[in-house]
Amino acid sequence: LLLSPGQRIGGGAGGGGGVPQFTEADADAIRDQIGGIKFAIATSQRPVVAIANGHNWSTIIAGAANDYFAAGNWELASGRTFELAEEEAGAAVCVIGETVRREVFGGTIGQTGLGSALRIKQFSCQVIGITKPKGQIGMGDQDNSIVTPLKTFLRRVSGNSQIGLIVINMTEGADSASLKSSLTQLMRERRKLGDLKTGGADDNFNIFDTQQLADTLSGTMGLLTSLLGAVAAVSLLVGGIGIMNIMLVSVTERTREIGLRLAVGALEGEVLLQFLIEAVVLSALGGLIGILLATAASIGLSSLMNLPYRFDPAINIFALFFSGLIGVIFGYFPARGAARMDPIEALRHE
Repeated sequence: LLLSPGQRIGGGAGGGGGVPQFTEADADAIRDQIGGIKFAIATSQRPVVAIANGHNWSTIIAGAANDYFAAGNWELASGRTFELAEEEAGAAVCVIGETVRREVFGGTIGQTGLGSALRIKQFSCQVIGITKPKGQIGMGDQDNSIVTPLKTFLRRVSGNSQIGLIVINMTEGADSASLKSSLTQLMRERRKLGDLKTGGADDNFNIFDTQQLADTLSGTMGLLTSLLGAVAAVSLLVGGIGIMNIMLVSVTERTREIGLRLAVGALEGEVLLQFLIEAVVLSALGGLIGILLATAASIGLSSLMNLPYRFDPAINIFALFFSGLIGVIFGYFPARGAARMDPIEALRHE
């Protein structure tokens, strides 16, 4: 669950402008007073520019406790996370994502940059850990982030004690609806909103169930995948029909040539194979052009959006193979017609 400040407007979640933020005490109260909670982590974040080795990179810095990494299933490629003493002292240490490491330090994945100083705003932090890449989620890059101890963030980045988000992890088997109800009641008490039944104020906080959000996103992606699949199927059908028409025209224009080959002893299978090969080459050539255009478009979009591009040979080989298969399927009928021609009638053709 994600707990954020904000006013509900017309059934939706409004922004947090003018609404009281949270404090570390709120996260402690949630963890201590509500059962079924594994983690309740106070965190805040800001957009910043990270600078090192003459390079700068726009990223997000977050302040959080060490449990943040376990709650988010973050694994380390190298280094370590915060120690308790560093959290309590507000030490100038940080753990960075792979995108930040690559853009600022370059070099070896998960290694280069470890132990180096990274300047953020008016302070520098020592990189003590680098997380393993997690990739994109929606339109965001999960690896484009820096995490420092919460006290470090509040003192050196935000300059206040306000918390913008509380991340809550439930224990195995906990009831989400019951937990959300208890959480709502506790936060209303702590924020002195009163009882809604007796004229109390509306909630000035929002509770988001990330599992529901993930299910909604998954359903949307599934629908988009189905639509793209339908478009691709129609495109393949149109392309296959086009290949079949071209091959039918080719067979018609080369009728005398086919008749001559059959008359001098060519086997039906040889003629069939000849035209099938022509159909496959034609189809595979179209597939190759499509792969090149798609690769160029992907590289262009990746560069435009500052995202890494990864070439997947397996997908491209499969696409080329499937293009050839379309040639076999739609080229078989014209090829069979050519192979079964009567040589005498074919030689008479004008």
